[in-house]
Amino acid sequence: MKQLIKNLKGDKVIWSFVALLALFSFMPVFSASSNLAYLGHGTGNTLGYLVKHLAHICIGFLIIYLVHKIPYHYFRGISKIALPVVWLLLAYTLVKGTVIAGANASRWIQIPFVGITFQTSTLASLVLFLYVARYLSKNRSEPIDFKASLKELWGPVFVTLAMILPANFSTTALIFSMVIMLVFVGKYPIKFTALIIGSAIVLFAFFILIAKAFPDSRFFSRVSTWGSRIENFTTDKPDEDDYQIEKAKIAIASGKIYGLGPGKSVQKNFLPQSSSDFIYAIIVEEYGLIGGLGVLGLYLLLFFRFVIASHKASTLFGKLVVVGLGFPMIFQAMINMAVAVELLPVTGQTLPLISSGGSSIWMTCFALGIIISVTKKEDEIIEEQKEAAKREEALQRVIDQQLASELEDVPEQDGDGNLEQTHSIEDKAANPMEAVFGK
Repeated sequence: MKQLIKNLKGDKVIWSFVALLALFSFMPVFSASSNLAYLGHGTGNTLGYLVKHLAHICIGFLIIYLVHKIPYHYFRGISKIALPVVWLLLAYTLVKGTVIAGANASRWIQIPFVGITFQTSTLASLVLFLYVARYLSKNRSEPIDFKASLKELWGPVFVTLAMILPANFSTTALIFSMVIMLVFVGKYPIKFTALIIGSAIVLFAFFILIAKAFPDSRFFSRVSTWGSRIENFTTDKPDEDDYQIEKAKIAIASGKIYGLGPGKSVQKNFLPQSSSDFIYAIIVEEYGLIGGLGVLGLYLLLFFRFVIASHKASTLFGKLVVVGLGFPMIFQAMINMAVAVELLPVTGQTLPLISSGGSSIWMTCFALGIIISVTKKEDEIIEEQKEAAKREEALQRVIDQQLASELEDVPEQDGDGNLEQTHSIEDKAANPMEAVFGK
């Protein structure tokens, strides 16, 4: 175990918080999967879901370990190459995306031969944030030209978002918000950013108009769902989403201060998506307000650690990578918790590292691996500086000892020979490297 810990480079605090969140996730997932275990005339045994979640977490930590070994600056070039590949995957997902429970939810693709579904938008967001960080960190001798940035920066951003939007509005809005935050941190001109935001609003309104004109098209089938969710959030009209929110609020109210206890949730048997989208409600029901605030505190501490890691990064690309990959993770957690307490409409965002799921956990771990790689590089620089300082200190001690011994050998009587000896010592003092190592 000690040897394994020694092999974990980078920020140990980030490692610790990630491990705590992952370890805590097992009890809520094990408990909240009961409704899934009963679906389709199941036996109600949740052990299989626990083992599946364990496999996802183990693979996730393996991803973190392998990725954190890669120097983070390699991802500058990888992002540019990977972006066209992501576009192909998103296009394929729109056309051939997996249908879940009979509904058109083209967000997943089936990986051949292994039977695993993969949400391509999670990979797209990661690659896009790296690409934006790469653009913003390029050395520029002249001010940013807006027309050039439209082609190099905003063109790829809008192409990616346009492929995600028809199936997943909440993810599109989250990615766009994080890109705006990233360009702000990267000192992209604010007046240009305002133009982009205005253009995005106009384009989205145009998309809605087209969706209204062609309501039967499968590419626009989710638009009515978005509208109904917003309407349900602002009115008292009964709907399936209202049912989810009501059950989530009952679960949170039942938890009170200390909770009902691990595995004793009642609403997990009635709340849809209790092990993923609404797992925070089950956490509060079983562990109370203390448990809910504890989870929130862990995410906030992880956020502050990301801020520190970004501040310590020696390169602009490293700073932007930590911001671009770390902050969306925390904001996604905040959105998930806000939905559970009805501060936001239902969005379908999972709780990172805690909710059950494969691709979401793996992409989160991939992002964490890159962030830790940034902190590992800074640790290596600090260690090199410490080693250099130790070598200089050791060399200076050897020089001082050699000069002291030479001074002790000086004869006390006066004469020509004494003058020669004095000159010899002065010569050695003038060239200490020769005094230690010889000519």
